[in-house]
Amino acid sequence: MNKSAKDTVDHFIEQMGMITQSEGMPRISGQILGLLLIETGPFSFSEIAERLEVSRGSVSTNTRLLENLGVIERIAKMGDRCDYFQLANDPYVKLLHGASQRMEKSITVVREAITDFPQDWKQSQTRLQDLEHFYTEYLKITTTLSQRLKTD
Repeated sequence: MNKSAKDTVDHFIEQMGMITQSEGMPRISGQILGLLLIETGPFSFSEIAERLEVSRGSVSTNTRLLENLGVIERIAKMGDRCDYFQLANDPYVKLLHGASQRMEKSITVVREAITDFPQDWKQSQTRLQDLEHFYTEYLKITTTLSQRLKTD
């Protein structure tokens, strides 16, 4: 890869880190995602750590996070004891699925609160109902988007 192409890739990887950081996630998780989006994998812990100039511990923590989100997957190579990582199939659908599950749990929590809090707490009830409405609409949109991505 020539210097200009490497600079472009490095810039993209760093920007992905900034995006995830702005979403409240670790910057390194975004950098790992950026790397796996652009460069051919799979990559071992050591390869990711070396490429991103970060510790193996950071790679371990952040690959686990991305695995739990369904965005990347861990694979094994015959005869090799190392774990390797690559972008998962349909990573964005899996990401939306996780968001949908969190919204469903949130709706349940808010509905329980609406039921449990005294009905004469009008302002609290109104705010809780608004929150339930938000989560319900968010879930609908997320579900619709996930279905659309599956059919594309």
